[in-house]
Amino acid sequence: MDVKVPNYIKTVYIALLIIIIVFFMIIAKTLLVPLLVSGYIAMLLTSSCNFLERRKIPRSISAFICLIIFLTLIIGIFVFIYFQVRGFVQDLGSNFTDKLNSFVIIANNWCYETFGFDPGMGNGFEMKKAVEIVQPENTSATQLIFSTIGMLSDIILLPVFIFFLLIYRDHLAIFITKVFRRQNNEGLLEKMTSIRKIVHAYIVGAGKVMLILGIVNTGVLFALGIEHAIFFGMLAGMLNIIPYLGPSLGAILPFLFALMTKDSAFYPIAVVVAFTFIQLLEGAFLTPKITGGNVNLNALVTFIGLLIGGAIWGITGMILIIPTIAILKKLFELSPDTQPYAYLFGEEDSNWFRRRERRNKAKAAKAEEAA
Repeated sequence: MDVKVPNYIKTVYIALLIIIIVFFMIIAKTLLVPLLVSGYIAMLLTSSCNFLERRKIPRSISAFICLIIFLTLIIGIFVFIYFQVRGFVQDLGSNFTDKLNSFVIIANNWCYETFGFDPGMGNGFEMKKAVEIVQPENTSATQLIFSTIGMLSDIILLPVFIFFLLIYRDHLAIFITKVFRRQNNEGLLEKMTSIRKIVHAYIVGAGKVMLILGIVNTGVLFALGIEHAIFFGMLAGMLNIIPYLGPSLGAILPFLFALMTKDSAFYPIAVVVAFTFIQLLEGAFLTPKITGGNVNLNALVTFIGLLIGGAIWGITGMILIIPTIAILKKLFELSPDTQPYAYLFGEEDSNWFRRRERRNKAKAAKAEEAA
C-alpha cells in the first residue's frame, strides 16, 4: 500500500536536503572545488574525446591529448596575462603613485567640504593600510606556507581529476543507471547527455562572449587613447564570467587609470558610458544569441545564487554557481514532484495567467453546454 506524503512534508524534506548539501559544501570545500571545476572541464572536453575515439584512438590517449591541449591553452592565457600585467606595472612608475595620492587628497577634501564627512585620507593613499587589508598582520608565516601548499595541491589535483573523469565517464554513467535501475536506462542516459550538453554549451558560449567582449572593449579603449587597452579590455571580458558583478568590476580599473593619467574628465566618463553601452548590447543581443536558452535562469535566482556561491566558496563559487543551478534546474524537471522548483529557477512565463484564463473559460463553456 502506497502512502502519499503531503506536499508540505516534501517541501520540508527538500529544504533540509538543501541545508545539508550547503553544510557539506562548506566542510568539504578543499575537495569539492577542484572536483567540481574538473567535472565541468571534463564535460567541456568530452566531445573532443569522443571525436578522437571515433578515429580509433584509445580512450586514455584521447583523454591525455585533450588534457594537454587544454593545459597548453590555459598556460598560454596565463603567460599573456603575466606579460600584460608586467608591462602595466612597469609603466606605472612612481608618478602614478603621486597622481593617485593627489587625487585621493582632492577627493577627501571635496567629501569633507560638501558632506562634512572625512574619509581619513587627507594625507593620501597609504599602501601599508591596503596591505593590511589584504594580509592582516596576525597572519603567520606557517599559515602562509600552508595556504600556498594548499593552492598548489589544488592546481595539481585539477589535471588528475580531469584525466580520470574523462577515462571513467562511461563507468560513472553506468553507475548512475544502476542506482536508478527501476527507471528506463536509455531515457536516463539521454537525460544525462542533455545535462552534459547544457554545461558544454554554457561554457563554450560564455567563452565566446568573453572573447568578443574583450575584443570590443579593447577596440573602444584604443579609440579613446587609453594605454594598456589590451590588458584592460581582455580583463573586463574575462570578468564577464561573473554575471552582473563582473562587468562592473571590469570597468573600474580602466576608469581609475583614465582618471589618473588623463587631463580631461571626458576620458573616464567615456570609459564608463562605453562599457555600460557594451554590456547593454551583450545582455540584450550577444548572450541570448550565443548561449540561447541553455541556462535560462531568471535574474533573481541568479543574483541570489551569486551571493550564496560567494559566501560558500568565494570568487570560485560565484563562477561555478550558474552552471550548477542550471544542472539542478534540469534535474528538477525530471520528476513531477520537483517541477515547481524548476519553474522557480527558470524565466517568468508571462502567458501563464492567459492560458489559465482560457482554460477556465473553456471549462465554463463545456459546463454550460452540459447543463
